[in-house]
Amino acid sequence: MNKQELISKIAEESGLTKAASEKAVSAFVNAVSASLKKGESVQLIGFGTFSVSKRAGRTGINPQTKKAIKIAAKNVAKFKPGKALADLVK
Repeated sequence: MNKQELISKIAEESGLTKAASEKAVSAFVNAVSASLKKGESVQLIGFGTFSVSKRAGRTGINPQTKKAIKIAAKNVAKFKPGKALADLVK
């Protein structure tokens, strides 16, 4: 399902217009992105938790030259499904 299909499904399920559904989806994405940028997590009980995790720097290998390269540390976004979602997918 892509973003447009999601917007259509939300409009169908909620009775909202597609324009209102698109604003809702955009607002949700923006709110989650802003929280993650601040280093905060977003927890939706039953659905899951969006969080930020620190990935340590490490040494990798360039596959073309076979030489060691240094890969810098960085923050990555993570999603952990909630129990209800995990049980639904089983």
